[in-house]
Amino acid sequence: MSDWSLFRSHFPVCRRWAFLDHAAVCPIPDVAVAAMIDYAHRSAENGVAGWVHWADQIAECRRLAAQLINAPDSHDICFIPNTTTGIGIIAEGFPWQPGDEVVIAAEEYPSNQYPWLNLADRGVITRIVPSRGNRIAIEDIRNSFTSRTRLLSISFVEFASGFRNDLDALASLCQANNVFFFVDAIQGLGVLPLDVQRTRIDALAADGHKWLLGPEGAGIAYIRRDWIDRLRPVLIGAHSTVTPYDYSTIAFRLKPHAGRYEGGSPNLAGLVALAASLDLLLSVGIEAIASRVLELTDYFVDRATREGWKVFSSRDSAEKSGIVSLETGKTDPIVLVRKCRAAGVIVNARGGRLRVSPHAYNTEEELDRCLEALSAPD
Repeated sequence: MSDWSLFRSHFPVCRRWAFLDHAAVCPIPDVAVAAMIDYAHRSAENGVAGWVHWADQIAECRRLAAQLINAPDSHDICFIPNTTTGIGIIAEGFPWQPGDEVVIAAEEYPSNQYPWLNLADRGVITRIVPSRGNRIAIEDIRNSFTSRTRLLSISFVEFASGFRNDLDALASLCQANNVFFFVDAIQGLGVLPLDVQRTRIDALAADGHKWLLGPEGAGIAYIRRDWIDRLRPVLIGAHSTVTPYDYSTIAFRLKPHAGRYEGGSPNLAGLVALAASLDLLLSVGIEAIASRVLELTDYFVDRATREGWKVFSSRDSAEKSGIVSLETGKTDPIVLVRKCRAAGVIVNARGGRLRVSPHAYNTEEELDRCLEALSAPD
């Protein structure tokens, strides 16, 4: 796509801000706003009488989420309130034995560390792989595996450095070693292609409020069907069974797919908004979005480097992402974040560095504004 103006027109945030912080909490597009308003009006006017309509909307959101990752069946998708919940479903449900091991990377977001560390009282050992500067070496992950390794949990894209892990290579490594492969997909899903049938991922989770352009509190998880009956069910409720609306009959027969993890009432407003955002992303095409985002970050890296900034993130073609991390020397990156905010530019700080994360609707001019704000005298 050569003209991104139509896609950009869906983002009211552009009227005020150069928003370059999609790795944090995104601004939602107008189609998601309209979906939430429609939900509010219909709910006010109809209450439970409108449920059939919302059931159809949830089914559509599930279909779009399955399309996004090429899941074999839309029922391999379950909705979650956040990535943490998706990680917890696997961490707490995995059939651990004392002495089993899980492998994670040292630079993972806390929500992809604490659930595994929390298993220590069950005798599960967490092996943590340190980074080599701005990279996580596959050989280091491979060397961390032992005969007791049962699970690898790693991010699609690391939140602070922007390093994109080679999911294909890691999936092959896990398959060869009979290791469950879990992916925290939140920093890549929606902006980088991911096909769970090509890349053998056993489970993944991602909230919608970053690159998926949805609201907070509405996310998706995928669980490979052949693992459903091997995981201990957690967070079970009335809607986890094959007769979810027969409230007067107790028949403990769980759904034979990921839907068993949707035990209670769904976040309808959030899910209809997420569906609208997914539809927008898929109408453009994830390949096109990825190409545009990488084009923008390449542009930013080139300009930043020429202006004397040190780019921490790997920019190898197989390792770069929508996140660019800049070294700030002796300057506190939080000071630079505030400086940019005052100039109408939204960026963030992670890992002691400045983090810039544009989406496909952003422009080169907005990236120029960011660098001008960073270089302006105090």
